[in-house]
This record gives sequence, C-alpha cells and structure tokens, in this order.
Amino acid sequence: MASKRPAFSENIHRLFDEAQATDLAPGIVSLIESRATQAQIREVPTNRILPNPAQPRLSYEEESLVELADSIREHGVLQPILVRPVGSQFELIAGERRWRASRMAQRDSIPAIVVEFDDETALEVSIIENLQREDVSPLEEAAMFRKMTDLGYSLRQLAQKIGKDKGYVENRIRLAEAPPEIRELVSLRKDTLSHAYELMKVRDERTRRRLAKKVAAGELSLSRLRALTGGSPAPEVESGGKPKRRAKTVAGQVAAAKNADDALVNNRARLAGAVDELVDLLSQRELIDEIPDTNRDNLARYLTVTKLKLENAIAIIRATREPAA
Repeated sequence: MASKRPAFSENIHRLFDEAQATDLAPGIVSLIESRATQAQIREVPTNRILPNPAQPRLSYEEESLVELADSIREHGVLQPILVRPVGSQFELIAGERRWRASRMAQRDSIPAIVVEFDDETALEVSIIENLQREDVSPLEEAAMFRKMTDLGYSLRQLAQKIGKDKGYVENRIRLAEAPPEIRELVSLRKDTLSHAYELMKVRDERTRRRLAKKVAAGELSLSRLRALTGGSPAPEVESGGKPKRRAKTVAGQVAAAKNADDALVNNRARLAGAVDELVDLLSQRELIDEIPDTNRDNLARYLTVTKLKLENAIAIIRATREPAA
C-alpha cells in the first residue's frame, strides 16, 4: 500500500492539472492526496447529485445564484465541483453554488471531480472549502470553526489552516457559543460584530437583551456600550490582523513632531466629545438602573483609573511648560 500512495498522489496532481481553473485550496488537495482511495474527473448528471447533509453554509444569496446561472448558460461551468459516490448517486462536497446555479440554468450535467473518502474527510473538506469564501457570514464562520475543533483541530492548527491568527479563531468560537439574542443581532446586522463581543461581557440576561435591542435599532454606539461594560477600545490593526506598531524611525519621529500640535487639538476635541457622550449616557437613569452592580463597579474603577491618567497628563503638561522670562 505504501508504494502505491506516491503514484496516487502523482495522479491526483495530474487530475487537478487537467481540471483547469479549479479553485480548490492546496489544503483540500493535500487532504485528498492523503485520504482518498480513488479520484477521477467526469461529467455527472445534475439530477443524480445530492446536497451535502452536513453543509456548513446556512444560506445563499438568490441574486448571486441568478447571476451565476446566467454566466453558466453563456460560458458553461468553468470550475468542476467536488463530489463523492453514494450508491448510484453523488454527494456534494464542494461547489454547491455551482450545482444550484447549473440546475437553475437547466443544465443536464456538470463537470465534477469524483473522489472516494469517508464522512469525516468529506465534512472537513467542505468546511475548509467554504472558509475560503469571502461571502461567509460571521455566524457561518463561527459554526464552521466549532465543527473543525470537534474534528480534533486545535485553535493554532485551525488558524494556520485558514490563514488567520489564533485570537481571530477564538473570537469566532466565542460567537458560536453566544446567547441567542447576540447571534440574532449579528445575523441581522454584520456591522455589530464588535458590539456582540462587548455584549458577551454582560451576565444579566435581561440587561443584555435590552442592550442588544438598542444596538440593533442603532440607539447605542460601540463607545457607549464599552463604557457600560467597562471595556476599552480595541487596538488598531493592520490588514493582516496584527496590531499596528508605532514607527520608531527618525523620519517617523520627525513627522510625528510636525503633526503633534494638530494631533493634540484633535485628541482634545475627541476627548471632550467622549466625555459629553458618557455624561449624557449616565444621565439616563432608567438604563443605568438595569446595569448589574458588578458592571457598575467595573465602570467606576475604569473611570477612576482614567481620572488618574488625566491628572498625570495634566502634571506632565505643566511640568514641561517653559518658565516665564
């Protein structure tokens, strides 16, 4: 058996070379190489393909399916789907959008890579394939991460597999385990993901539901919510997901010095606005009364620390002021 595997891997590579423009990730090809027992490319009747019962995707946008169906009518299916034989039929592993759009376009068959492997590998390949998509929602991604950890992946292994950092994966798994009202909020408004992580800090269910409704209605900004939960703003990150580092070069320091005055003015305005916003929020007694004592104590401690920092800043400014002539 061991002597046949290198030859099989070579045949797999040849197979994917023949399947021009295939969009399967290298990790999926590697899984097929290591676990599949047979693979071939062929035209498969669309009516003999079954949807994957463990499909991790929750929904597909109808408009995008219609556009893809129009493209398939004109150009055909450019990228083969991935299936495995199940009796006289085939179960979808990857490429469900192409299959659905092909049926919408009334095509009798679709090019497919037919691979034989077990249920666990089929699920693993399906999840990894879907995680490569840009249109995967945060909730779908969270559910997929949870399934991958159930398959035995560590957070670090999963992060490496999908090209994200470990903290990103941890946060998504937290979302998978979040209370219903938080998951509902994120499903309705994808722009509330940061709000969702803040809401998870609120232990009292009634308060959490009330705050979630305010966020959904656009009545509670992230800064106000963080003030209520005792949280602090997340550090700025670069496109790669890593925290930004301040430039330490001489050129960077010179540029920073030139802009220092403007920066001080801007920050002073932002600070004044944030304080006004916080005072306005704290004046809403009906909202404050519903905040658990623990969160109130955390907020009080946070404001006390902030006060000390401001006093320290005042002392620095006064100490560095040039003495009068």
